[in-house]
Amino acid sequence: MPRPWLDVAHLWVLKQGMALNLVKLCVGADSIQDLRDWVAERALSAIAAGLEPHSVHTTRMVPKRVDELLAEGSLYWVIKGQVMARQKLLGIETFTGGDGIGRCHLVLGPEVIETLPQPRRPFQGWRYLTPEDAPADLGSLGEDVMALPEDLRRELAELGLL
Repeated sequence: MPRPWLDVAHLWVLKQGMALNLVKLCVGADSIQDLRDWVAERALSAIAAGLEPHSVHTTRMVPKRVDELLAEGSLYWVIKGQVMARQKLLGIETFTGGDGIGRCHLVLGPEVIETLPQPRRPFQGWRYLTPEDAPADLGSLGEDVMALPEDLRRELAELGLL
């Protein structure tokens, strides 16, 4: 059943420049450096194959709000129970796997941007994350905060001091 009010709301969000984001657990990474190493490895593999240095993350659930996500949206990574970093979403490519199940590739920019740590409970898959709920980039807080070790930033955030 068509819902024209939804289309109008969707267009309003796009005109306002409000990008929607995704948040996902970064399984297997214990630190931002682990994530950076994974991204660098994927970028080098892509360059060696003559491709752009993007990393790709495959997920089974295909987002429905693609236009909003690609309007400057990011994938925020949860590392050890806290949102710690993000990568720019460059594209979302849907496909059907060999098992007949629909999936998508989240095409991510090569830069891993550290964010203010934000506690997040475990969940499966990904979730939408509005700009209002997304943590600020760590660089926007100044050089002093950036210079703190990751473990200390994490602990300060848990105490509500960052």
